[in-house]
Amino acid sequence: MDTRRWRIYFDGRTEASLRDDPMIQEAATMLRTGKLVAFPTETVYGLGANAADETAVQSIFTAKGRPADNPLIVHFADEAAAIGWILEMPENGHRLASAFWPGPLTLIVEHLGTLAPAVTAGLPTVGVRVPAHPIAQALLSQARVPVAAPSANRSGKPSPTQAEHVWKDLNGRIHGLIDGGHSGVGVESTVVDVTGPVPLLLRPGGVTLEQMRQVVGSVAVDPGLQGVAIPRSPGVKYRHYAPQGEMWVVIGNGEALVKKMQSMADDGRARGYTVGILTTEEHRNRYRADYVLTCGSRSNPASVARYLFDTLRRFDELGVEWIIAEGFEEEGLFDSVMNRLSKAAEGQVIDLGEGDI
Repeated sequence: MDTRRWRIYFDGRTEASLRDDPMIQEAATMLRTGKLVAFPTETVYGLGANAADETAVQSIFTAKGRPADNPLIVHFADEAAAIGWILEMPENGHRLASAFWPGPLTLIVEHLGTLAPAVTAGLPTVGVRVPAHPIAQALLSQARVPVAAPSANRSGKPSPTQAEHVWKDLNGRIHGLIDGGHSGVGVESTVVDVTGPVPLLLRPGGVTLEQMRQVVGSVAVDPGLQGVAIPRSPGVKYRHYAPQGEMWVVIGNGEALVKKMQSMADDGRARGYTVGILTTEEHRNRYRADYVLTCGSRSNPASVARYLFDTLRRFDELGVEWIIAEGFEEEGLFDSVMNRLSKAAEGQVIDLGEGDI
């Protein structure tokens, strides 16, 4: 199929001013009529389909090559729009939604059974969220249907934070792509189950555990966060975010970190691999490899989250076969970064302990 691509420059434009844009109107009509449209959110680009249309939803799985037992997040223009599709919004859900919607937070709630069965993968619950990106808000407002939207990439590949990533993965496999520039947060939304008395974190993301605890007090962490038999949330079962080359993550500090990573890089080169090192601004001049790429600064976790997936995709473009990546202590936004790095490396993580400061 031919993929329609719209470029929307929205600097200074509000969601209200974007609603009447002919490109938004055309994309919204596509969604209502069962077609696939990729669009920017504040986290990553999403691949949207009418969540009440089973045929449309099934086409998401086909386009992405996504396993059918992996549930989808449903996006709404606001909390009121979500109410008609869920059993209820629990009190903790209301409090979190009031604090973080629109924004990078997905709430797991019970649904009414009116969504397409493929959305929920047979579960009694569904993930719902209200994205903050003005293009996403305008599109959802004009589409006037619930929109199921996983990340707009081929399954298993790094999530797309630029329209060009989507184009390379899905051109010819979807009906439309709204190019709205670089997404903001860079990692997907936080996913929290609010069906029980204590909210349960299922996937770390753009809203941190510490931020949520400031709003609702106690938030538990799912012990199955690194993999469960039946996924209650996207991103907790299958290999995700992975570059093509073999990848290792090393957690440490100072000279101990640099020495270990350089040793592993040297070993890879001795074995004939094209070697890449994923580092931060603080250590960018400390390594020798075929390619040394940075994804932000340790002093600015948001910068690392924003450019992580871009950098992983860059390694693929360069044909890197052996990747050694710096890891981080799992707190704040770095918890979300480490979740993605660990999955990208398929759990190949080396923790050096305290090391040198």
